[in-house]
Amino acid sequence: MPALTRRSFSLATAGSLASALSAQIPGQRPVRAPGIEVLNPRARVPVSFIIDDSTCLVNLAHFGIPHFAEAFPDRYKQNWRALPREIPDSFVRRFGEWCHEHSVKGKYSIVPYPACTGWMDRDIPGWTPRELQDSLQLVRTLMLPNWDIHPEMISHTWVIDTKTGRPYPDRTDLFMENFRWTDGKSADQLADYLSYALRILHNVELPCEGITTPGGFAGRVLPELAQATLQSCRDVFRAEIPHYFRHAFTDQRSVAPRVEYASGLDTPDPRCVVSIIACTSDWFGGWDGLEPCQQDKMITADSKGGRLPEVIRRGEPAILYCHWPGIYCNGNETGFHVFQETVRRMHAGHDNLLWMKLSEIARYWAAKELTKIGSGDRTVTLDAPFACPQYTVSFPAPPNAVPQFVVHNQASPLQEVPRQLQLKSGTWTRRPGGLIACFDLPKGPSSVKW
Repeated sequence: MPALTRRSFSLATAGSLASALSAQIPGQRPVRAPGIEVLNPRARVPVSFIIDDSTCLVNLAHFGIPHFAEAFPDRYKQNWRALPREIPDSFVRRFGEWCHEHSVKGKYSIVPYPACTGWMDRDIPGWTPRELQDSLQLVRTLMLPNWDIHPEMISHTWVIDTKTGRPYPDRTDLFMENFRWTDGKSADQLADYLSYALRILHNVELPCEGITTPGGFAGRVLPELAQATLQSCRDVFRAEIPHYFRHAFTDQRSVAPRVEYASGLDTPDPRCVVSIIACTSDWFGGWDGLEPCQQDKMITADSKGGRLPEVIRRGEPAILYCHWPGIYCNGNETGFHVFQETVRRMHAGHDNLLWMKLSEIARYWAAKELTKIGSGDRTVTLDAPFACPQYTVSFPAPPNAVPQFVVHNQASPLQEVPRQLQLKSGTWTRRPGGLIACFDLPKGPSSVKW
């Protein structure tokens, strides 16, 4: 499908997207005092990089194309035999080290049973057990600190019978993870499938707070997908704030995270799930590594044009997404070089960016929307269902006000900084008519007093 990614195809065929999204349930929302605004963390714009179709060793394009072609023989004409069967760990290391040096954070998928080649928690025929273990260890040590790990369902191609661990015999789009299998499925049915994938990654000590959907997975059952994510991530990993990546919008719709199914905010067991939305399409090398990169669609050479500056100006998270085979580009690494230049252009034109993992963005938005905020005499009160670092609040205050942060009746001074861009946890700055304070928000009650 050269001109259309599987994700954009799924959006185009999922009926009315606006209608589907309206089915999402926000859940509870607390009362908020007027005049107090929760800003972005450190008053900056979050940025992140989503990598789909990645896993250990296996080039999913090489092994997946024949599966897609079996279901759609007139659509997938790529010469998959000419594509490398492996994306080597040497490339993973080079990519991960460069990202670490440049503070890049994001999400990196590990498909548990990639195109039915082998299991991450067992073995992959064609690679030795030691090669698989070394690859998993590289992900644990190099990627985990700055990247969330997601399963991208189980195989990313054929649907797996969770009772047998084998693909169903049907070879149509009705039994492909990317396409129609999820139609009409309940939240419990989806949770069973998601939990199966999550348990495989649990077995290999890769913690997950979220999931990524492959292509059209759950495109027609979005409420059920959100509930299944909440259920499965809590059950398998005890994730406090589960999140999922399903949507990428390149039009004028908001790409702010959507905090859904919030409940129990005044109890010891608050719950919610966060939908993370990318703001670009895959403008790197595509899902097969054969597509031309489209650098300027993301950001132009002068750092002013393109999709990313547009979203950054709006103050919403600027989240790029790609497919791992398109970053490797079958060994020429064109997608990686384009990403490096994209990062350079982003920072050349913007001094207010903050790289964050998807789980960090999800936590911030959950705390941003679900913390109860009140006001009193020289006080802003907060009651948070979830703790959150770098929580940043703007509020009215007199010109001579000097704030303190109070937890359990213990007041801690905040350090004044002259500029908003210097904000970090434990600091504050003045703004016209008031103050901006940044602090690590604890779960439960706290306050800012002056």
